[in-house]
Amino acid sequence: MDVHGRIREILAETIREELAPDQQQLSTEDLIKALRRRGIIDDVMKELNFVTDNVDQELPSSPKPVGFTDRQSTLLKKSDGTRMADSTTMLSISDPVHMVLIKTDIFAETTLVASYFLEWRSVLGSENGVTNLTVELMGVGTESKVSVGILNIKLEMYPPLNQTLSQEVVNTQLALERQKTAEKERLFLVYAKQWWREYLQIRPSHNSRLVKIFAQDENGINRPVCSYVKPLRAGRLLDTPRQAARFVNVLGYERAPVIGGGGKQEQWCTLLAFLCRNKGDCEDHANLLCSLLLGYGLEAFVCVGTKAKGVPHAWVMTCGTDGTITFWESLTGHRYLHKPTSPDEPSAAEQPKPLYPYRTIGCVFNHQMFLGNCQPSDSVESCVFDLNDESKWKPMSEEAIKSVCAPGATTSLPPFPPLCASTIDASVTSNEIEMQLRLLVSEHRKDLGLTTVWEDQLSYLLSPALASYEFERTTSISAGNEEFQDAIRRAVPDGHTFKGFPIHFVYRNARRAFATCLRSPFCEEIICCRGDQVRLAVRVRVFTYPESACAVWIMFACKYRSVL
Repeated sequence: MDVHGRIREILAETIREELAPDQQQLSTEDLIKALRRRGIIDDVMKELNFVTDNVDQELPSSPKPVGFTDRQSTLLKKSDGTRMADSTTMLSISDPVHMVLIKTDIFAETTLVASYFLEWRSVLGSENGVTNLTVELMGVGTESKVSVGILNIKLEMYPPLNQTLSQEVVNTQLALERQKTAEKERLFLVYAKQWWREYLQIRPSHNSRLVKIFAQDENGINRPVCSYVKPLRAGRLLDTPRQAARFVNVLGYERAPVIGGGGKQEQWCTLLAFLCRNKGDCEDHANLLCSLLLGYGLEAFVCVGTKAKGVPHAWVMTCGTDGTITFWESLTGHRYLHKPTSPDEPSAAEQPKPLYPYRTIGCVFNHQMFLGNCQPSDSVESCVFDLNDESKWKPMSEEAIKSVCAPGATTSLPPFPPLCASTIDASVTSNEIEMQLRLLVSEHRKDLGLTTVWEDQLSYLLSPALASYEFERTTSISAGNEEFQDAIRRAVPDGHTFKGFPIHFVYRNARRAFATCLRSPFCEEIICCRGDQVRLAVRVRVFTYPESACAVWIMFACKYRSVL
């Protein structure tokens, strides 16, 4: 719909004809009424979603092959349906517009191209509420100094402000905010250096511990690690903390690319960049899971340490009111209870080894606290997680953290976007992947000189098993497969053999999934089954989560008459 053209028509033809002769000026209320009579307001409302002062509502997003993903993160609060915030109030809103450029290839693989924070308030001082901007987009990670293109942006205020500000006032406000932000960041840096010196004085070996105070984002900007975490409410999209852990788990894992050798490239993505490309490193997963658990009212922290062989890693920890310490592995969704062991106790050798994969821990943090591990040993097994004991955990000043990490504290902090509901139709997508897999199996068997006969009923009977697998992954509770096993026994005649192979993916590319399945000897044995009265079955079940993330369960099965 050409909104601009329809508005011009109304202004020229309708509104002035409806006004009284003595009424020369058009008020915002007159404009809204005229637009509503022509049906324009109703049409626009169908495409926009507003969040009122007291209602949390998820904003839908639609995936785009190549383009910008922008979300409404800062919402102007409305006093009523016809009045808009004035220019002075809008000038005080310092949150930038975060734009993320994503490239999607023919295999649905996404790549983060650029991440840009747009200062939109220049439009408040422009004539007629219209301004044009030209911004240069830079690359991300190791290419953050390389230009990827020029973007022309037109900003326009609807409806126009009753009173515009002078450009000098806008520029002065922005300059003051930048100066204030720079001073806060400078003071925090001075404090962080002093804190680090004190930490090293406790024990010189602390210099080798993974105590991460700052981390680079996708644009190569150093930010306090506490700024990557914030209580995040999922609305009605996720019901439980364990379901939130499952959602984070099904987001793809991808380490930041490294040019040449020398170890791991550091890149902690902002939340919007992570969600838009639907994959990231372990730190991105841990930051998101910690934010969600904080939103559920838990005392959650991101832990920075190492796994086996000294590989740097990040995971999440929650502290129960009864002192229970639970580790959450954000890449798998697994949960582990922590019980510290003392190497000095005679019975230590008899104590079972912990199930969690973590070896050392250097620090823990969330949006309000940062604590460095100052215990004699940084081994996770022997660590005591009494975070109030300053002889074991050296805290940073909460006021210092708040000065640079609290919402609205600085203009350099990106706002957290709300989670968006999935745009994937689970039933349709399941059917599409299943049909593609049937075709791929038939072609593969044809190349081997084998015929393929599918049994639809057997395929349908596999559904309960896939549902129970996902339920167990989400809740850590076994759903029970007695009915499934009984149904299979009834479907397989005497003298026949049944084989089944379930497998799990976090992507929807059928050809890629099929190639992975063939690497398993068990699955290949089913797909390439030879024998008498061979019947094949395949069932696909897609479970959707926010941000178009999904868990894809596939089960291949066959039954045949045993001739030996």
